Amino acid sequence: MIASLRGTVLRAGPSEVVLEVGGVGMIVMCTPQTALGLRTGQVATLQTSLVVREESLTLYGFDDVEQREIFEAVQTVSGIGPRIALAMLATLTPEQIRRAIAHEDIAALTKVSGIGRKGAERLALELRDRLAPPVAADGSSTVGATGWQETVREGLESLGWSRREAEAAVAVVAPEAGDDPDVAALLRSALRSLDRR
Repeated sequence: MIASLRGTVLRAGPSEVVLEVGGVGMIVMCTPQTALGLRTGQVATLQTSLVVREESLTLYGFDDVEQREIFEAVQTVSGIGPRIALAMLATLTPEQIRRAIAHEDIAALTKVSGIGRKGAERLALELRDRLAPPVAADGSSTVGATGWQETVREGLESLGWSRREAEAAVAVVAPEAGDDPDVAALLRSALRSLDRR
């Protein structure tokens, strides 16, 4: 895998840049924010991810490692390819993506072109355990020991359960929470409790 490239910018367009690396011009697909932040002639370093398909090898470039990690993580969800993953980073910051997934914020995720409600629900459910929640200024997770109830309730509501049903399910799983609640596990337990009804 090509993890990063450093070279002279030969061309920067709205969705791609050409970096000259060792005499070779490499086309790198980027978000508009990354591409438009580069100027012809400047030396730039991009964190990269190489996507291999039967008919092509495509490099995607990012300002930092966190963007690349999110780009790669969201592609593990079925139905999400590199085009939609890049669109997510063009629409939302990495912190906003982490927060949307941690809090099952379907409305935020469906702002991304190509992601509908079902896709957003799948992203939130499948990435909950893989993407760390956003970190507060003091270094703590923004999903704390006392905030898990609201997160689980909002997650259930976003999946179509009523507020009353969601609150009842939260009450059922509350004894499992302990001092360091695993929100994803609690959400799964709450879903199981609702399915048994």
